[in-house]
Amino acid sequence: MNAVSTRGWFYLALGATLAFRGWLSAAAPVTADEAYFALWGRSPDIGYYDHPPMIGWLLAPLTALSSADWVLRLPATLLPAATALLLREALRRWFGKDEDTANLAATALLLVPLNVWGVFITTDAPLVFFSLLSLLLFARAAQTGALTLFAVSGIALGLAFLSKYFAVLLGLGYLAWAIASSGAARRWSGPLTALASAVPFGLVNLWWNYQACWSNVMFNAINRHDTAGWSLATPALYLASLAYLAAPLLWYTWRERSRLGAAWAAPHGRALLLAWLVPLAIFALISPLRRIGLHWLLSFVPALVLTAALLLERRHVLASARFFAALAALHVVAIGVLAAVPLEAWKSARLHSRAVFLARAPELVQAVEPLLDRYALASDSYSGAALLAYHARRAVPVFGPGSSHARHDDILTDWRAYRGRDLLVLRREPPVAEDYRPYFRELELRTISAAGASFHAVLGRGFDYETYRARVLAEVRERYYRIPGWLPVGRCYFFERYFAP
Repeated sequence: MNAVSTRGWFYLALGATLAFRGWLSAAAPVTADEAYFALWGRSPDIGYYDHPPMIGWLLAPLTALSSADWVLRLPATLLPAATALLLREALRRWFGKDEDTANLAATALLLVPLNVWGVFITTDAPLVFFSLLSLLLFARAAQTGALTLFAVSGIALGLAFLSKYFAVLLGLGYLAWAIASSGAARRWSGPLTALASAVPFGLVNLWWNYQACWSNVMFNAINRHDTAGWSLATPALYLASLAYLAAPLLWYTWRERSRLGAAWAAPHGRALLLAWLVPLAIFALISPLRRIGLHWLLSFVPALVLTAALLLERRHVLASARFFAALAALHVVAIGVLAAVPLEAWKSARLHSRAVFLARAPELVQAVEPLLDRYALASDSYSGAALLAYHARRAVPVFGPGSSHARHDDILTDWRAYRGRDLLVLRREPPVAEDYRPYFRELELRTISAAGASFHAVLGRGFDYETYRARVLAEVRERYYRIPGWLPVGRCYFFERYFAP
């Protein structure tokens, strides 16, 4: 197989994966997380409760352009193609690899399992793109000593940070490069210039947190870890995730570890190595205490592919691409079969109502539409509220304490404005009337049928805001807004609305 044939295989893989991902992005129902992020796009801001704002900025023009689900998913749909093309060109033009190897490495990246089926919008889409862009510029700067490239790499790192905080791990890889690169040009001035260029982006996020209850910090550092604890299962899951995403690359890299010295000796090779070794080592250290999400690893896979292209023999890169191609074919067949099974076939399954809620949410909205002239629509969960708000194109608050995740509704909803109003709280599970009775003058429970499944509506008339504040909002304050004393608070929307002195 020569460069001409590997080029053909690369473009075949590029076209086939784009076609499959395009079909899947149009066919799959919007998930609750995607609906949640789409709501961010409909209301652009410099910050959101869970994460930095990049995904909201990215979706803002797309949600304004069209309401089609596939348009919303364009960033995720196009991401693997963009990263594969970037990687291929960098290997050829900057890092001295022949076109044959560059084609094979780019093909392997395209066919990494999560790059085959992962069309769902998450904060990882911009993180992966800006992280790879930053890494390529940093590695090239390490190779040439160009301070300007270090600075531009830092700008891309700052944009990655505004996508997701995991960009910090890449920054640690840059610092590790400085520590390990005795005698290299720009050993310290280069990485420090890159980090200094990223600082303004971090300050934007810092300022927003200072004015918004430190909600990003509270969620990512404190609230989401309330169930964390020692476990032997989570390291095993971490290893399984690594194997799923990159088994052949890791295997051949380990088997050919005697070649690592040659890659390490080159400044750019060392930068690429540390860009994935440092984050994966940190994840390994925390895995006994915390489950490592599969998508957490995706932004570091391109660095591993780049290292493999520099380190391994061509036959090993080819074998990796073939392995991923076979795995991709299995995924395509499995997803195709699953898509062909009608939703009604799952009627006896426990998760049928959840599947209907996800896949047929527009029908559910239509079923309750006649009641919405009188009642304000609400949900008992953040996932339900996000999906209903996305499809109904109206505000849907979360009634009750909710969970530590997806609490942007705390910013959007002012419960004082609902005082005395009538609410329809739509639920998947049957409600306990006594859980709702204290908050309304009158209460009625109804069953709503949609797409062959039953849902439950709590019709509350005369919302008692004072009781809700004393019981629910006070609990929310204690569980999710106990800001540590060492964090200076500029403003806090939650305290100002409900608990101002």
